[in-house]
Amino acid sequence: MLRKRLLVLGVAAAFSLSGAIWAADGKAAPAKPAIKLSAEQIVEKNFAARGGTTAWHGVQSMSWNGKMEVGYADSVARSQRYVSQAAARTGRAERMALEEEEKNAQNAKQVELPFVMEMKRPGKERVEIEFGGKTAIQVYDGKDGWMMRPFLNRTDWEPFSQEQAKSQADTLGIDGALFDYAAKGTKVAVEGIEAVDGHDAYKLKLTRKGGEVRHVWIDTQSFLDVKVEGTPRRMDGKMHAVWIYQRDFRPVKGLMVPFAMETAVEGYRDTHKMTIEKVGLNPQLADTLFVKPTS
Repeated sequence: MLRKRLLVLGVAAAFSLSGAIWAADGKAAPAKPAIKLSAEQIVEKNFAARGGTTAWHGVQSMSWNGKMEVGYADSVARSQRYVSQAAARTGRAERMALEEEEKNAQNAKQVELPFVMEMKRPGKERVEIEFGGKTAIQVYDGKDGWMMRPFLNRTDWEPFSQEQAKSQADTLGIDGALFDYAAKGTKVAVEGIEAVDGHDAYKLKLTRKGGEVRHVWIDTQSFLDVKVEGTPRRMDGKMHAVWIYQRDFRPVKGLMVPFAMETAVEGYRDTHKMTIEKVGLNPQLADTLFVKPTS
């Protein structure tokens, strides 16, 4: 689930030897946990942990209210500087100095902006972000999208680019990547077990009907989807992998919902967190909320 929304709204821009059993030092490497469950069994347990497919299918709309980080005043420039300098600084001391510089910068608090996200089947979404006394709005009707960014002095509605529309179409929607995966023509396989936030998680490979591959990590104990591979982002002229970490799952009318999400982009040290303060299930949302306003 959060994903590339800040770039879409323009806010962020303003701000193996797998079978080896010996480690390099000659000591025995820790044995990898055995995978005793099939992909289908893991997915079934994930469904159950999240509240069950029947309950999720009963959710026709959802709303989130909360705050999201949008970076520092020099967030983009500082990240780009790190990427370029890291490649040039090959010495251990130089790299450590750069990492210390970045660590000190990370101690500064990112700017948090209030947001409202509203979702409705099938695939409709509206996001509003308060910024500088103005409201940035993004709407998506399930096929096409528009955005208005007054903080950039763009008060007219602009259509999504082709890349933005594809990225939006790839979002997880109300119930995530695994729900009804078979009906969507997605194939699921287990690739192994990896650590996520210090806990073992099953790494699932999802191959969509069109051949596109995404990954989801399912905690081996809670069976909640704690990490999701997002749509790659184009930054500094290159495509970068994106991961969304899902944390602080809480029950909302019997359904488990992550109240904290953190988006990380490959090659960039800055991450962006989203904190949900209120979740609404099946709020009355008119279809007109998700189309381009006429005025």
